[in-house]
Amino acid sequence: MIGIPEALVRGTIDREGDRGAAWIAGLPETVEDLLRRWDCVPDGEVTHGGVGVIVPVRLRSSGRPCVVKVSFPHPGNVHEPDAFEAWAGRGAVLLHRRDDARFALLLERAHVSTLAALEPDDETVMTIAGRLNHRLAVPAPPGLPRLRDRADGWAAELRENAAELPHALPPRALEAAVATTRELGRAQPDTLVHGDLHARNILRADREPWLAVDPKGCAGDPAYDGGTLLKSRALNLMQSDDLPKTARRLLDVFAEAAELDRERVRRWAQLHAVQAAFWGRRHGFRIARSGPRLDRITQCADRLAEALAV
Repeated sequence: MIGIPEALVRGTIDREGDRGAAWIAGLPETVEDLLRRWDCVPDGEVTHGGVGVIVPVRLRSSGRPCVVKVSFPHPGNVHEPDAFEAWAGRGAVLLHRRDDARFALLLERAHVSTLAALEPDDETVMTIAGRLNHRLAVPAPPGLPRLRDRADGWAAELRENAAELPHALPPRALEAAVATTRELGRAQPDTLVHGDLHARNILRADREPWLAVDPKGCAGDPAYDGGTLLKSRALNLMQSDDLPKTARRLLDVFAEAAELDRERVRRWAQLHAVQAAFWGRRHGFRIARSGPRLDRITQCADRLAEALAV
């Protein structure tokens, strides 16, 4: 039986409680059964992401290096294999097999090094991610969740958080975010969107220089992921002498590389910043649940939300 990384054990149980503990308890047997079914053998150190285990393997028949990924059953993971199938290796790792009932995938193996290793070279990160975003922007298959269906919920959540949580966001920042949900959120194309495109979800590879992993798999505006990416650069942005200028420059770099409208990228990024400012106050972040560091990150989100509101 494989060993499950302790960090995944703790994180899953802390987040999911008894259901997470039961899933962890059955995970070694699940992986062993998948190895038998997919005729592969372990081939390296078991690693993990935020919600699943990743087992390097080789296929017995060909010796091809792959990984078996098993994720915690969660609605956010349902459409990951659908996205991989639609891309068919275009800018993302190849999907070889899937077991939807167990949220399990047999995937092309990429390297463990990620685009995040290029820090603090933010412009290079935004350029590479932008070019990848452009390659991933293919017609969405039917059945994927549409981001436009979330727009009214986003607006309601913004207003609820603004009323319930103490915050320093100026009215114009909140109004700009609500306007984005109404003006951009409700009318979006049926384009496949990664949904969680950030530097740690872009891996070095051999078939292509960089490949995307861990998509949410949704349909909408490709500019949406510009905000996801900028939000993930918050720790670097906090070190900037001129945060508004730096943020706008990075968004412009992303938009140019992705061949997207700069204004749409800016507006989605501003919405993401407002959402992050409220999320931090209500839940904290994975890298900072409380204390001075959480305060600094939340304040950075506040500043971004204000700076990007026009």
